[in-house]
Amino acid sequence: MLALLLAFAVVHSGGASLRAWGVERIGERAWRLLFAAVSIPSAVLVIGYFLAHRYDGIRLWNLQEAPWIVPLVWTGTAISFLFLYPATYNLLEIPAVLKPQVRLYATGIIRISRHPQAVGQILWCATHLLWIGSSFMLVACFGLIAHHLFAVWNGDRRLANRFGAAFEELKASTSVIPFKAVLDGRQQLVLGEFLRPAQLGIVIAVALFWWAHRYIGVGATAFSRSSLGHWLS
Repeated sequence: MLALLLAFAVVHSGGASLRAWGVERIGERAWRLLFAAVSIPSAVLVIGYFLAHRYDGIRLWNLQEAPWIVPLVWTGTAISFLFLYPATYNLLEIPAVLKPQVRLYATGIIRISRHPQAVGQILWCATHLLWIGSSFMLVACFGLIAHHLFAVWNGDRRLANRFGAAFEELKASTSVIPFKAVLDGRQQLVLGEFLRPAQLGIVIAVALFWWAHRYIGVGATAFSRSSLGHWLS
């Protein structure tokens, strides 16, 4: 699991770091398509392996019969998706329908945390580790959180190199730790900025994930029985 996560981190964060170099040579759209063509299959591989092995190892605890665990896990997971959704780019830029661009954002969820995807990943790991309680899950969460903490540093570094003083101004008025900039007066929440169609999309996505969870076991079994699953195991 750690080897797969490391490989994904190299592909994903490495590709992000090479963006300026790649764009200069093949253009924004071609680089985005190349980046997606490498990152998406590697992410599917990691997710498939995780689903097939999530209960492997030692069962450290089992709280699944506790009456409070399901609402806690689903509430925490739903909140994590509010942070994990693509807050910093236009969805149509992923397949390069629109020309991909790097922008500075200081509105919406960025007022809460400058790196919402890292916050969402940590919260997702906390809820799922609490639910599954396996040593495998503990290792997977360690790898996921380590990658996202690296991405916090790497993302700030890349934006500082690209935008200079403009990013330093944004950095001074925001925080990585959720709500820290709000609590110390550097930032003020504007509720209207959160009333966006993307938020409705998140609610729909959470509902779909709730419905699809019944099929996770079937998908995990199919992956483990596939030639790729056998090879990885």
